[in-house]
Amino acid sequence: MTSTLPESSAKTEQGRPEWPEELTRVPYWVFQRQDVYREEQQNLFRGPYWSYLCLEAEVPQPGDYRTTFVGDTPVIVCRDEDGELYGFENRCAHRGALLALDDRGSNAKDFTCVYHAWSYSLQGDLTGVAFKDGIKGQGGMPKYFCLEDHGPRKLRLAVLHGLVFGSFDEDVPDIEEYLGDEILSRIERVLGGRTPVVLGRFTQLLPNNWKLYMENVKDSYHASILHLFFTTFGINRLGQRGGIIVSESGAHHVSYSAIDREAELEAGYSDQNIRSDSDYSLADPSLLDGFSEVGDDTTLQILSVFPGFVLQQIQNSVAVRQILPRGVESTRLNWTYLGFEEDTPEQRTVRLKQANLVGPAGYISMEDGCVGGFVQRGIAGASDEEAVLEMGGASAASSESRVTEASVRGFWKAYREGMHLRQEKDK
Repeated sequence: MTSTLPESSAKTEQGRPEWPEELTRVPYWVFQRQDVYREEQQNLFRGPYWSYLCLEAEVPQPGDYRTTFVGDTPVIVCRDEDGELYGFENRCAHRGALLALDDRGSNAKDFTCVYHAWSYSLQGDLTGVAFKDGIKGQGGMPKYFCLEDHGPRKLRLAVLHGLVFGSFDEDVPDIEEYLGDEILSRIERVLGGRTPVVLGRFTQLLPNNWKLYMENVKDSYHASILHLFFTTFGINRLGQRGGIIVSESGAHHVSYSAIDREAELEAGYSDQNIRSDSDYSLADPSLLDGFSEVGDDTTLQILSVFPGFVLQQIQNSVAVRQILPRGVESTRLNWTYLGFEEDTPEQRTVRLKQANLVGPAGYISMEDGCVGGFVQRGIAGASDEEAVLEMGGASAASSESRVTEASVRGFWKAYREGMHLRQEKDK
């Protein structure tokens, strides 16, 4: 979709209007333009950033593999006979067909393209070309053709507490430096010292630009307003103890809240005319019975890694989300629900029950699957207008308050940097 702009609008060399100087303004054309989408694939998803690929637990044995994406680029993550993980583009070097057609597999010895039977090792190296030498001295590849010079692009991989990240850029900082100490510690809080197991998966297609969902993930302001279930059953209210952590670059964030044992039910929502009280109750209140996840009082932690990864702990529902762009106005959202080998049978039952809280039809998060589409539709004729992000100030800094859009501003700070849109007055 290409926007129509007023003649008076200041434009860049690409024909787009200039980005506003403040982090508190986001132009709607960034969610609408095909040229922006193309540049995101090159600058962000194939640039110096780490993208989440899969769980190490999904490829435990040699020959196990998962197919996934970096942005819209299909890739394979595979464990070779040497026990190491390798990542490479899911694309035959010959004519570009997919090498692996399934979401996952096991006991693979190699990958062979169905089109012309070019074959590849589990490390992504081209190892064979069908009829390379021709037949009876005729046909075949030229003598100078060298297998080693051809093959799909390789990924640099990093494994962190069972999470597998990949990057096409060899110069991307080490994952620990990329995330920073605060974000690392919050990932370790949920996953450290435990062995994840997959309890289930969902894939959800959203009718909106991928950045609208990423904004939503980082937006602590909406959580207890949009999600009636949160406030009705006291799971998450803005007056609870908690805060926002925003990495120095703005790229990554954590939003968290904890049980306030002295004042669990604070006033404020009815005063604001916000729907928070109702006559609804749970037929099975044990849905909300749980246990301390890691020995503290934090019952909600939402963590994001730029450009498209989310780790959630909502009560005892632990999951990872992979946000994948599928065009200017379409996003694929992959949910993977986690338990741990160390769980007791009772804890596993709690996790399975609370899986109903989140996901495409979750009591809490089903609204998140709608609001991005509401925005995408609402801005259809407003490409020259801007969103307002002034809640909690104008900075992209950590805060003890969750009544703020600081982490959303942080996303746009990192986005502008990666897309070379940064203005001198960025804060």
